[in-house]
Amino acid sequence: MPSGETTAVLDEILEPVTNAFSRDVAQALVDVRVSDAAQSRITNLAEKCNEGTLTPVEHAEYETYVQAVDMISLLQAKARVWLAQHRAS
Repeated sequence: MPSGETTAVLDEILEPVTNAFSRDVAQALVDVRVSDAAQSRITNLAEKCNEGTLTPVEHAEYETYVQAVDMISLLQAKARVWLAQHRAS
């Protein structure tokens, strides 16, 4: 599926989540950070991926991390937009 179509599908599926945002929820999403342990593992897997030395199990694990980070990044972007649109007067 082309990237534009993927984005449209994700936007459609995540719209109910965005509609449920409150200021606290949106800010909490913006503030989400991966743990140091997870970041270390992602970095290790990324290096092995770049070297072409990932095992099939590691590849699946790395893909899961990448997908999770992408989803969190998308939610954070939506939260930032929501906060910008709902600034306190």
